[in-house]
Amino acid sequence: MKISLTSLGLLAIMNSTIAQNIVYPTTKKVDTVDNYFGKKIADPYRWLEDDNSAETAEWVKAENKVTYDYLSKIPFRDNVKKRLTELWNYEKISAPFKHGSNYFFYKNDGIQNQAVLYKQASLDAKPEVLLDPNKLSTDGTVALGGIGFSKDGKTMAYAISKAGSDWEEIHVLDVTSGNKLSDVLKWVKFSGMSFRGNGFYYSRYDAPAAGKELSKKNEFHKVYYHKIGEDQSKDVLVFEDKNFPLRNYGAGVTEDERFLIIAGSESTSGNSLMIKDLSKPNSEFKNIVTDFEHDFNIIDNNDDILLVLTNYNASNYQLLGIDFNNPDKKLWRTIIGQTPDLLQNVSIAGKRLIANFLVDVHSRLLRFNFAGELQGEVELPAVGMVDAINSERESDEVFFTFQNWTTPTETYKYDVSKNNRELFRKPVVPFNNNDFETKQVFYPSKDGKKIPMFITYKKGLQLNGNNPCFLYAYGGFNISVTPSFTASRMVFLENGGIYAVANIRGGGEYGEEWHKAGTVFNKQNVFDDFIAAAEYLKAEKYTNTEKLAIHGRSNGGLLIGAVMTQRPDLCKVALPGVGVLDMLRYHKFTIGWAWATDYGTSADEKQCMNLLKYSPLHNVKKTSYPATMVVTGDHDDRVVPAHSFKFAATLQENQQGNNPTLIRIDVNAGHGAGKPTSKQIDEWSDIWSFVMYNLGMKI
Repeated sequence: MKISLTSLGLLAIMNSTIAQNIVYPTTKKVDTVDNYFGKKIADPYRWLEDDNSAETAEWVKAENKVTYDYLSKIPFRDNVKKRLTELWNYEKISAPFKHGSNYFFYKNDGIQNQAVLYKQASLDAKPEVLLDPNKLSTDGTVALGGIGFSKDGKTMAYAISKAGSDWEEIHVLDVTSGNKLSDVLKWVKFSGMSFRGNGFYYSRYDAPAAGKELSKKNEFHKVYYHKIGEDQSKDVLVFEDKNFPLRNYGAGVTEDERFLIIAGSESTSGNSLMIKDLSKPNSEFKNIVTDFEHDFNIIDNNDDILLVLTNYNASNYQLLGIDFNNPDKKLWRTIIGQTPDLLQNVSIAGKRLIANFLVDVHSRLLRFNFAGELQGEVELPAVGMVDAINSERESDEVFFTFQNWTTPTETYKYDVSKNNRELFRKPVVPFNNNDFETKQVFYPSKDGKKIPMFITYKKGLQLNGNNPCFLYAYGGFNISVTPSFTASRMVFLENGGIYAVANIRGGGEYGEEWHKAGTVFNKQNVFDDFIAAAEYLKAEKYTNTEKLAIHGRSNGGLLIGAVMTQRPDLCKVALPGVGVLDMLRYHKFTIGWAWATDYGTSADEKQCMNLLKYSPLHNVKKTSYPATMVVTGDHDDRVVPAHSFKFAATLQENQQGNNPTLIRIDVNAGHGAGKPTSKQIDEWSDIWSFVMYNLGMKI
């Protein structure tokens, strides 16, 4: 009997050899010990929290050398990058949106680092470039953030960020001429730009101390009004709260510019609400909501009535009407009541309400009048997700985007009065999406709770228990992981991989109850849900342990860190990306304090002991871990890279098996938003090469 070295066997032998030959950098240890309610916890790699030290920089350089040496030995890495570049290289255009007399849209020709903002006088007119962020840097690391328009559409404010940082600068553009004006606003973070008259409202912090820009705790968020043409030093302070440094404040103006709304937050969920009638000189703010127990999002106003999307007395959200003149809670009126489905958003078009519901993690659009009477349903092309809904209050013309796991973003034009939908724009892609299919399943978690999961694969898949599988989830902060398309996953699917997404608790897929079921003392549910997803995929013969990779980013990076330390035998490959991994100190950096409603903090004894149970950094032990590549960015000021640095050093110290334990540190990159296409292709080329190599695949 002739025995051939299959791709699986050959690559397993090669991988074992490469892994055994890895010599990790020597990471020094210090004698830092903290006392948490009588329990002494060592933190030997505390020095890696200093992201400005020369010593940390040398460590980063040494770790990256090990990682890239390993990756360079993967025989098909260049092929992965070549195919990823081909898959990425198609025209991507956003849905049009209108301000004043012009339409606007974003377009990326294919592999441009940043999408370009265009304007056109009509839908048939020749588009003109309004702002090309690719010209703001040579390497594409300056990204365009949010934008805001004056009511007449003639002036646009826009935010830019550098190297992936959350810090932004606001600039101003004359839309008619395309000329940049003199305005420059600095130290802006977590802010919109809401125009009224010849200026706009925005939020910022005081300038941080030099060298602490990417790590210092963010405190004392303030709302300002900036008048076009004036220096930032002349901006008018609209609101601050000196008694509560750890609150954020965002300002917005209704479409008619009558009401100024300031929403305050202490965390990532729940907000207060203050409103001022700007049509009355010297009017005072009215406190509509003073606690932070529920979410209140003002959609717009209908004369004196404010239309408010909220989970107040409605876990799945409802739309309320609040009379500004009589805002007592007893007088709040239900317009669209709570249903078994999640009310995600409400848009106004043609004096009607378009409600976007999430039904078992896919979209459903319904139309209502302002009285809340149902007027019909907007037919969607398939099971998937409606994202952007661009509309104007007085116009029947609506544009919305639709996508799912294998359908790239399409744009539809919808006439509200005629209830007529037509395809407006569809991308031409370098692959056949009809070759793939998606199935949604519901599997039991450890406590019996049914959890939805999407499984995408090539048609004709054989359930033989030997397919390579990539399992992703998030599980936090009321964020729903919905059907969406990205070219990056297609290289894995094309080569026989299964891409699975588990909609675990902690997210927002089924409203606030689903979210709360995965927070603080319920956080273990999140990890149990994910582990159950992996076990389901194996039990149903989709894959096996040696062919399974797991991945998550940010809060999902915490998920992977917790799962791999609780169940190191669960999978072959683990990829914790930009993760929250030190649960005892996360709240001490930048905006980390705002995550306490989901996690709890080590300042509280019971919460501290709960965090210690699953904190990835504090649960690493000497055992055999999966092939691991920690992924982070050196400019990440959302989840500071110290989390990943300390976790990777601890893993390398304790890894007992032959699997590689690497960390990939992207230079001039942040948490992910605004990352240039070139860096995305580089990152995913390395991720997929690492995954496919360690799962015994080839390309």
